[in-house]
Amino acid sequence: MGILEDLGRYILLIKHALVRPPNWTMYGRELVRQMYDIGNGSLLIVGLIAIFIGAVTAIQFLYQIDGTMIPNWYIGYIVRDSTIIELAPTITCLVLAGKVGSNMASELGGMRQKEHIDAMEVMGVNTPSYLILPKICAAMVVIPFLVNVSAFISIIGGYFASVMGGFINSEEYVRGLRAFFVVANLRMMVVKAVVFSFILTSVACYQGYFVKGGSIELGKASTKAVVVSNILILVFDYLIALLFTT
Repeated sequence: MGILEDLGRYILLIKHALVRPPNWTMYGRELVRQMYDIGNGSLLIVGLIAIFIGAVTAIQFLYQIDGTMIPNWYIGYIVRDSTIIELAPTITCLVLAGKVGSNMASELGGMRQKEHIDAMEVMGVNTPSYLILPKICAAMVVIPFLVNVSAFISIIGGYFASVMGGFINSEEYVRGLRAFFVVANLRMMVVKAVVFSFILTSVACYQGYFVKGGSIELGKASTKAVVVSNILILVFDYLIALLFTT
């Protein structure tokens, strides 16, 4: 019963949030602020994680093909496709669910505890729309950009690990990057990034918006937002992969 109740409240909250803004200027300023906070605060950590994703993928595949008849230039191909199809969108959004999602849940939860949301509702403000819609829109714009940056940096990380490490030469790695390229994989990456960004933002906002109690409850809400977001991201990762590959 608890899960169904949460689902119903979540759907109603998103329904009230996804309405046409009455004041485009005010919403525009909030949208820009949210985009800056998400992008500027996450670019460094996304870059650091991405470069090691590519490097580890290259080294692991080098280990797997050692002593086999698989040509070395397959390393570039494997790093490119594994990064684009799975690692860049999924791992990046799992990390951002912990960073961006917990921040949003804490922000809204703090406003709820200090009765800022109640005061805004008394003044006739559609608080789900004003507080949640800019966050969702900003995430769905910035996070796909961060995922693309992550994929690019991961490929560079694979280059450094394999070429600079002396395992293969630059021509072989580039040949692998150009081999068997499928445009649909890029579309899958973008779709995953957009869906995951909506999930991690909306779930975090839901947990923060309805928080009750003091600081302990706020901490639990932030933790629950991260856990639920990560589970849903993995579930929809499977569903989207199934949709694009069958």
